[in-house]
Order: sequence, then C-alpha cells, then structure tokens
Amino acid sequence: MPVDYHMHTPLCKHARGMPREYVEQALARGLPEIGFSDHNPMPDGFDPTVRMSRAEFPEYRNMIRSVQRRYSDRITIRFGVEADFHPGTEDYVREFLASEPFDYVIGSVHYLEDWPFDNPEYVEEYLKRDVDDIYRKYYALIERMARSGLYDIAGHLDVVKKFGHRPRSDMTEVVSRALGALRDAGMCYEVNTSGLRKPCREIYPEAKIVSLAARMSVPVTLGSDSHEPGTVGQDFDRAIAMLREAGYREVWRFERRQRFPVPLP
Repeated sequence: MPVDYHMHTPLCKHARGMPREYVEQALARGLPEIGFSDHNPMPDGFDPTVRMSRAEFPEYRNMIRSVQRRYSDRITIRFGVEADFHPGTEDYVREFLASEPFDYVIGSVHYLEDWPFDNPEYVEEYLKRDVDDIYRKYYALIERMARSGLYDIAGHLDVVKKFGHRPRSDMTEVVSRALGALRDAGMCYEVNTSGLRKPCREIYPEAKIVSLAARMSVPVTLGSDSHEPGTVGQDFDRAIAMLREAGYREVWRFERRQRFPVPLP
C-alpha cells in the first residue's frame, strides 16, 4: 500500500480520535507511511469552528512528534497541514508555513468569497446560484492557489460536487487550466477517498479528471481525509485501481517539502 497523507485531529473541532488511534489503524491496513494534515490557523478569526487557533498549534505539533517517536520503528509519520487558499490571506499563510518544518502542505479551497460551499449548514445556497458558475469560480481559485507557490498538494479536487450538484456544461477546458497550473507549479493533487462517504458517493476527483490529469502528467498522491481513525486508508483499493486505469504507475511521497516517487502496488 502507498501513503495516506490526509488525516485530522480533534484540534480541528470536527474530528474524533487521537493520533495514536489513526496510526494503529494505518498499521492494521498495512500502510508504510502516513501524514497528519489538520486545518491550519487563519487570521482574524476566519472560520474558527473548524480549525485550531494559532495558540493551539504547538499542541498539534507535539501530538504529531509524540506518535513519530512512539512508532518510529513501525511506520513513517509525516508532519503536514491542510492550509486554506482564501484570497487576501496569502501573506498570513506564507508567514505561518515558513515558521514550521512541514513535510508537506495541502492546499484546499473551501470558500467561494464568503460562502463555505462544502459546509452542510450552507448547502441551500447551491439552489440560489448557477451551478456552472460555481464550478468555474472554484477551478479559477484552484489556478490562483497553484500560482501562489504556497502549497505542495491540491486537496480534494472537485469537492464542489460534494452534495451532488453537477455542472450542466462541459468543464473540460476549465479543469484542464487548473490541472495545468498545478503541474506548472510543481504540485501534486490527491486522490481523496472521502467523497465516497459524502452525498456525491464518488472519489475526489472523478475518474474523468484523473484520466485527464494522467494525460497531462500531473503528479498525484493519496489521502483518506480521515476525521476518525476507522477511515484511515479506506477504499484505497478503489483509488489505486482508478489510478492504474488512468495510466499512473506511481504516486508521490514527501519529506521536508521535497517529493519522491512510490510505485503503485
């Protein structure tokens, strides 16, 4: 099995289980390498109910260091973070990321302007907007995120489909521009199995996007986006099959923000 680089801790305020429980599940699934990537602190009280504060961050660092020491002879554990891309906060995020020795940084888009589009409390907003426009704006932000130079991995591409809202128009050109920006920035994207546990019931991103990314030579890694220990590495057999069908033969692992290939099983 390859890596699982997307898992959270209770510090994000919407995850359950301590890091050691996630590590034990990874060992049970035969994963040789994992990484924690909880939601980063943000400035001015931005979205405080779903992330740790800056004052809480040392606790996060200590939690990960603790399991790294405890399990050093059994599994490789990376120190990562999931950092929002939200226009206007780039300077804060840049300063924060430079202050810590992260192994990798997942960049994710969770907001379209002031709308947290993947938050179930605000799902009715989809009915008030043009779905095609939502998709275009989302992928435009993915492009901007790539050009910022702040991130290593693009998190849960096409998460905008989370609640089952699909575009009416062909988005191939829009998606291609976003994928090209990721490739040109030296970023990976993740195949994220958590979509199978959401209303869309589909891996992020969909198979069509994975095939397009493979043709465009966009590097890829894997994540379960686990918010509880039981989902670590979940459905990776399906993710690996999708990647192989698209033509991928390797995924990428990270150390100190440098990436290295790992053959697919």
